Amino acid sequence: MKFSQTSGFLLLLLWSLLCLMWACAEKIQLSGEELQEIGLRVFENECGGSESCLTWWNAGEDFASLGIGHFIWYPAGREGPFEEGFPRLIAFMKRCGVHIPVWVEDQACPWSDRDAFMEDFDSEKMQELRLFLSGTKDLQAEFLGKRLEEALPGMLAAADRDKRSRVRSQFYRVAGSPGGMYALVDYVNFKGEGTSPTERYQGQGWGLLQVLEQMDGPDRGIEAVEEFSRSAKTMLRIRVKNSPNDRGEERWLPGWEKRIDTYPAAARQAGSSA
Repeated sequence: MKFSQTSGFLLLLLWSLLCLMWACAEKIQLSGEELQEIGLRVFENECGGSESCLTWWNAGEDFASLGIGHFIWYPAGREGPFEEGFPRLIAFMKRCGVHIPVWVEDQACPWSDRDAFMEDFDSEKMQELRLFLSGTKDLQAEFLGKRLEEALPGMLAAADRDKRSRVRSQFYRVAGSPGGMYALVDYVNFKGEGTSPTERYQGQGWGLLQVLEQMDGPDRGIEAVEEFSRSAKTMLRIRVKNSPNDRGEERWLPGWEKRIDTYPAAARQAGSSA
């Protein structure tokens, strides 16, 4: 029995190492300039470029949305199905040596709900938070790129064995296409990696993993980004169809699809200037 457990652990460890080596066979390389350009696009998608929108709380949601990527921040004692990105961003900034406001560091969102948040929108605390987020946009863009770099090994580990090769090849197919890195970075920030069991409706995810699993084209180029966009729209339509009625997610779908339309637009722009 001990031998069997040990052997199983070693096999799991070996597989994890193989997944990591496999994922890293090609390198995602984004220059600082490319990251800033992608960051600006994400900021435009989330905030329309408005500084006041760096601190926001959408109607019908249980969390604040902060920064250029509208990173989720849950109030104390509340846990939701969606990944909480803001604490991860703060931890990343701390590793980079950034001074974090004391009331933000290692704490839950201090506003209990949207009403309390919006009532406090022009307070000194909220203005301090917006100023902090406005001054760290470059690092937030770097954080977005870092998240994508770390996404592939996790997706390969979570995917069915017969789909792992497809996920990997489609990931690099899009990444190696004009405008493809923007599409990948934005979507994984926008709708997640697709590996969390809590980010499912009726057992179906909608993250980057699920989008890549539905793709099958062979060639890199603008066509790859167009296929990625079609697949992303399909997965989000399925999400809305499967979502609980009381969430009313159909009201968000037109905006989501409009956002996804920026991917092939960016690809065509990048292709014409290449």
